[in-house]
Amino acid sequence: MKTVLLALLENALAEAREKGFLKDTERPPLVLEVPKREDQGDFATTLALSLAKTQKKAPREVAAELVSLLEGRSDAVQKIEVAGPGYINFYMTQQFWLESLLTVHRERSNYGHCDLGENKKVHIEFVSANPTGPLHVASGRSAALGDALGHLLTAVGYRVSREYYLNDIGVQMTLLGRSTYLRYRELFGETVTLPEESYQGDYIIDIAKKLKERDGEAYLQGTETKHLPVFISYSYETIIGWIREVLDRFGVDFDTWFSEREIHEKKEVDAALARLKSKGMLYQEEGATWVSTTKYGDDKDRVVIKSDGRKTYFASDVAYHRNKFERGYDRVINILGADHHGYVGRLKAVVAAMGYAPDRLTVITHQLVNLLREGVAVKMSKRAGDFVPLQEVIDEVGVDATRFFFLMRRSDTAVDFDLELAKKASNENPVYYVQYAYARLCSIVRVAEEQGWDLSKTIQETKLEDLRSLNLDEERALIKQLAQYPEMIRGAAEALEPHRITFYLQALAGMLHSYYFKCRVVTEDRAQTHARLVLIAAVRIVLKNGLDLLGITAPERM
Repeated sequence: MKTVLLALLENALAEAREKGFLKDTERPPLVLEVPKREDQGDFATTLALSLAKTQKKAPREVAAELVSLLEGRSDAVQKIEVAGPGYINFYMTQQFWLESLLTVHRERSNYGHCDLGENKKVHIEFVSANPTGPLHVASGRSAALGDALGHLLTAVGYRVSREYYLNDIGVQMTLLGRSTYLRYRELFGETVTLPEESYQGDYIIDIAKKLKERDGEAYLQGTETKHLPVFISYSYETIIGWIREVLDRFGVDFDTWFSEREIHEKKEVDAALARLKSKGMLYQEEGATWVSTTKYGDDKDRVVIKSDGRKTYFASDVAYHRNKFERGYDRVINILGADHHGYVGRLKAVVAAMGYAPDRLTVITHQLVNLLREGVAVKMSKRAGDFVPLQEVIDEVGVDATRFFFLMRRSDTAVDFDLELAKKASNENPVYYVQYAYARLCSIVRVAEEQGWDLSKTIQETKLEDLRSLNLDEERALIKQLAQYPEMIRGAAEALEPHRITFYLQALAGMLHSYYFKCRVVTEDRAQTHARLVLIAAVRIVLKNGLDLLGITAPERM
């Protein structure tokens, strides 16, 4: 949408240098913004203000010189003016906006897509919750964020691979198996004492009961050491089954489930450490092996092999990230919980230490989810232990509301998720507000079709002249909002911020609802009805496209 103006500005700058209006100095970036006030134009740039210092001229003088070179150069621009201390404001023609409306219909489900990613390969790792219990709401936020980001990056031309990293070895798996083993023995009447660090949720009892039903008293005889592998394996497989089930219900599908155990079995940890050693990044101290991550900005060096010879969790992380880059991904994105904020520096440092460009790795940390019920914090789940399972939230408010609420804020901002609000069928509920806008448009289309309108044929035969009657302020505002969608999507993808889509959809839905209450779409005036049907059908396309990127349904009836 801004391409026309950016090209005009580029040409004006080049001509200004040729004519001596501007000295050949470093040029500031070209930025076009949408003014908050309608009387300030459709677009504005602060270019003259940025140039004034290097040109040693007043900003308004620079602006006037540029405007003299811009005027009359494009049929899409109705008027250009200098405002305030040196802003340049652009007023676009009606034809420009109406053509953007036809673009929505021409591109339909591809509207907003672009080739920003140039078909580059992107790896997104998200959720990756330890398989020691049901997914909790914080993992649900990671799932919604990672999945929406995957849709978003695909829409702008990347080849995206989604991955869940399974921490399926180590102390935590031993604790999981031992917790189930003790609960199993308890089911046969034994009095057991659960270690403080064991998993305490009632779900462990559920797993023990299932194993008892399957194998009976098979594990009452013999030592814990002998039977522990069975309990570890059974507990792990059961919980992974739960995780897969809830993610499937949540609409999240991973391309790969990557096992930490396999990294060790395939000696990839050794290979990663050998790579660091070959680059002079390892050293010995106090019997342990350290990697010099401080050379690449980390706040301290990290241990990869303990003094007793055991490899650390960080050693596995090193090997895992080497594996990602060796698979040929151009860009690697990790989505981690707030408690992993300290991992960002060490991961980027060790990636650089292995010889990969650190800017190929992006780590996004998301903050917590505060579950509320009418403003009061929700108590933790007895069945899960010390957290609220994602499954319980989905059961209560549904998938769409859960995903939308998780995606309503920047990832680095905590989410206040009010369960009662998420269930309300009212304008207070943001997901209902957006979905109802889509359903309302579908209802209008049904009414039109009942009165003999063939919407597909009408749109197919539409010419620019058929839309000239769309001159109300509300109609112009709707068209401008639709025209901004592709740039919003591009910006959200560049910033890795899917929450921008929720903001946009709420704004578009608000405009649509206001328009609906003020203007009838299907009237006795066929020319007016034609134009308005084209408009509301375009709004319907964009609402659907945005909801699809968020992984949220667009219901035709509510």
